[in-house]
Amino acid sequence: MFFLKLVGRNAFRARLRTGLTIAGLVIALTAFGLLQTVVKAWYAGVEAASSSRLITRNAISLVFPLPVYYREQIRPIDGVRAVTMSSWFGGIWRDERSFFAQFAVDAPTFFPMYSEFRFDPDQYQDFLRDRRGAAIGRQLADLYGFQVGDRIPIRGTIYAGNWEFTVRAIFDGADPTVITRQMYFHHDYLNEFVKQRFPRRANQVGVFVVEVEDPARVAEISAKIDATFANSLAETLTETEKAFQLSFVAMLQTIVQVIQSVSYIVVLIILAVAANTMAMTARERLSEYATLKALGFGPAYVARLILAESWVIAALGGVASVLLMPGVAAAFKGALASAGINAFPVFEIDPMTYVWQIAFAFGVGTLAALVPMVRAARVRIVDGLRHVG
Repeated sequence: MFFLKLVGRNAFRARLRTGLTIAGLVIALTAFGLLQTVVKAWYAGVEAASSSRLITRNAISLVFPLPVYYREQIRPIDGVRAVTMSSWFGGIWRDERSFFAQFAVDAPTFFPMYSEFRFDPDQYQDFLRDRRGAAIGRQLADLYGFQVGDRIPIRGTIYAGNWEFTVRAIFDGADPTVITRQMYFHHDYLNEFVKQRFPRRANQVGVFVVEVEDPARVAEISAKIDATFANSLAETLTETEKAFQLSFVAMLQTIVQVIQSVSYIVVLIILAVAANTMAMTARERLSEYATLKALGFGPAYVARLILAESWVIAALGGVASVLLMPGVAAAFKGALASAGINAFPVFEIDPMTYVWQIAFAFGVGTLAALVPMVRAARVRIVDGLRHVG
């Protein structure tokens, strides 16, 4: 009890210095947590990728389409359970700042493959019946206030022209990690338009989505699919859905790495600040530590006293940063939304982020106390009593 009381009094003896150190820890650890959350949000689509789905695209580049009839050649391959198709539309609604993803899909075969999307049965049937119907994700609907029955005019970029869709269904995600900030519409509607305006581009598709029966055979099935179209006019590259998603993230991989590096640098900076604080504290109290030794307290007791004081300060900073994280993350996401930046459809704090914040807090507290602990433990009683802090 005496030990804890002494630690508490020592920790808050210089209240301004302790307060500033705790504030520094809170700022640094909260910044670390926020940056790690940004990185996690960046990979949200990758983490949600299914292990049983493959993506088949043109081997040259994603911008080159594939013939629609490839689907009939993929379906009989051993191990393939189902095949559907999807094409990136890339139109503009309202203005460039209000951009959201749009895909033309073969709805009857596409959505049964994506069980993570949950529809109201009546809305889903309405969507299937309407050639110009669109299915909107819940996150997208909440972002722009779309409701069932709304008409959405979109200016085509890849497929030039003015398009109009009617929201027939709003789907939810099976859990909060599922991204639902996109719009789907019927590929037949797109193909009919292309046949009239750009006949040479008709009956083509961006990618095929292949569902396999056994995820352990994805490499084998991928090789079979690509071998089927080897030496053709449109050779294919088949990869897992996760690898396909990572190819997009890799385009900005350097930025992600910089963000991660900065998050760790922030922790190192506050380590230096905390170490300086503990060094100043130990230097000022050398005479007190010498007195404790003179009274019979051993070097280990003095070292534990310094370590416990450092841990108290670090713990306060760590706990405060954890408590502040939800509010800071919400404010950050709100600030991005108000600025028209909607880069992260899923912006959730990973529970491991809290664990790392607490771990780093105690790590900083331990490392910051090491040198003062050794110095105070080794100081001779005579030298300590002569010291003037």
